[in-house]
Amino acid sequence: MDKFIAEKIRKPASGYAILVLMLALVGIAILLTAGGAAPVGAVLWVLFLFLARGLMAIPPNTAKVLLLFGKYHGTVRESGFWWVNPFLQRQTVSVRARNFESEQLKVNDKMGNPVLISVILVWRVKDTYRASFEVMDYVNFIKVQADSAVRKLAASYPYDHFEDERAGVTLSTNFDEVNATLERETTERLVIAGIEVVEARITHLSYAPEIAGAMLKRQQASAVVAARHKIVEGAVGMVEAALHLLSTKKIIELDEEKKAAMVSNLMVVLCGDRETQPVLNTGTLNH
Repeated sequence: MDKFIAEKIRKPASGYAILVLMLALVGIAILLTAGGAAPVGAVLWVLFLFLARGLMAIPPNTAKVLLLFGKYHGTVRESGFWWVNPFLQRQTVSVRARNFESEQLKVNDKMGNPVLISVILVWRVKDTYRASFEVMDYVNFIKVQADSAVRKLAASYPYDHFEDERAGVTLSTNFDEVNATLERETTERLVIAGIEVVEARITHLSYAPEIAGAMLKRQQASAVVAARHKIVEGAVGMVEAALHLLSTKKIIELDEEKKAAMVSNLMVVLCGDRETQPVLNTGTLNH
């Protein structure tokens, strides 16, 4: 993009000074008309109307884009009561911060899984020239480019670590990194329209309905496996501690066969889901 095509700030004349001049013209026109110089009075009335057309009031956080016979003349950003060339065409552009919340889009993540995602952008017009003349409709342009950025973002990361355990960043866990990437991507796409992205973040993220049930079962299964692994680790430690304590305190002497039976019974008790049942062992494992 041509870096020289950008907004030009203009400082117009004070509207109050022109207003005083207009009131003076009205008084003179009335006196001349009453004194018999009606043609001159009519000219002053025309001048009054001409000056009045150049008056404009600009509220805070609003800009006026000025065009002179189709050519960009500049932008007035300062709020107040001003006067500009009456031949200038004026277009109002709001520079307030605004929100854009996208609809929930069904997109594929890096692993090809369909997910539902929506984002919110906080944006404002930074360059009124580009917003007015570089794109057809900058509000609609923001919507289209935001959707495109979301699709690219989703395709760059997996939803979670289940599909790609080596992934450093995922959509569902690394919110700061993902939101920073989204903000950078939307900023690059909207710079042509003179739009500044104040903030970009994901507001909704979930698996698509057709795979949500299967993914939930997979997550539950993974959680059960992890819990079982933790239980087994704890049970092994407890059995080891029990055998060591029996041996240290010389409470009972166990041969290898008895130790195997004891370890088996303790592992069943500690790792089982049901309550323990008393078992009377009256012999060896071979009898």
